[in-house]
Amino acid sequence: MEQLMRNTLLFLSKNRTANRAAKKYGLRFGASRFVAGETIDSAIAVVRELNAQGIVATLDHLGEFVFSREEAIESADYCIRTLDAIHRAGVRSNLSLKLTQLGLDISKELCMDNMRRILDRAKQYDNFVRIDMEDYAHNEVTIEIFKELRREYGATVGLVIQAYLYKSEADLDDLDQFKPNLRLVKGAYKESPEVAFPNKEDVDRNFIKLIEKHLLYGNYAAIATHDEKVIEHVKRFVKQHNIPNSQFEFQMLYGIRVQLQQQLANEGYTMRVYVPYGNDWYGYFMRRLAERPANVAFVLKSMLKK
Repeated sequence: MEQLMRNTLLFLSKNRTANRAAKKYGLRFGASRFVAGETIDSAIAVVRELNAQGIVATLDHLGEFVFSREEAIESADYCIRTLDAIHRAGVRSNLSLKLTQLGLDISKELCMDNMRRILDRAKQYDNFVRIDMEDYAHNEVTIEIFKELRREYGATVGLVIQAYLYKSEADLDDLDQFKPNLRLVKGAYKESPEVAFPNKEDVDRNFIKLIEKHLLYGNYAAIATHDEKVIEHVKRFVKQHNIPNSQFEFQMLYGIRVQLQQQLANEGYTMRVYVPYGNDWYGYFMRRLAERPANVAFVLKSMLKK
C-alpha cells in the first residue's frame, strides 16, 4: 500500500495541470512546512533564523517544466538575484539549482550560458553553487556540464550523486580527478530497475559505500540524509579514519527532522539545511510526500483545518 501511494505521488509530481493550479492557489495544504515561502525575502528570513541556531543553508529557487528560452533566462536571473540577496543580507548560505530550470531541455548551450552567468556572480561573492541531480534521463549530460564548469570555475561549483543508481560508484571514481565537493543522496526519483537498485537495503548499502569512498579520497562530502543509522555510521567512520569535521557536512531538508538538525549543529558538525522557495513548489512538495507517505497525514490534517 505504501509503495502504491509513493508511486502515485511521484506520478502526480509531474502533472502539469496540477502544477499550474498549485501556482494559482499558492502555498496551502501543508506545503509551507517544506517550502520557505514564495519570495526571496521570505527565504532569507528563514536562513537568518537557521543561522542564529548555528545552522547554515543552501537556497533553491524552485522551478520545473521550463519550456522556453525566456523562462530559462528568467530562472537564471532569479538564481542571480538569490546570490545577490544572500550577499546583501550577510547570511551563511550557498545556492542549489537544477539544470532543467536553466534550459537544459531546450539546448545545452542555453543552459551553459545561464550557468556561466550564475557562476560569475557566485565567484564574485566567493560563494558556491550546487548542481542538483535530476532523473536518470538527465544524469549523463548533467555530469558532462559539471565537468566543463569545474574546469572553468574550480571549487565554485559542486554536484550531486545519487546512491540508488548502479552507475554512481563509477561516476564517483571518475569525478575524483576533479577533487569535487559532492552532495551524496539516496535519490528521490522513480527509476527503472534497469538503472537503479529497486530494494531499499541495496540503496542504503551503496550510499554508505559512496560516502566512505569519497571521504577516503580526501574530498569534501555533503552527506544528505535524515537516516540516523547513516549519520551514526558516518560519525564512527570519520573518527576511525581521523577525517576532520572540516571535510564533510550533514544536510537535511527544510522542515524535516528539525530537532536532529539542531542536535548535530550543537555537537559541532556543520549542519546545512536545503531551503527551497518560490511559487513553482508543487513538484518538489509531491516528491517530499512520496519519500515519506506518512507526511500525507499531516497534509490531510492541514486541509481539514482549512
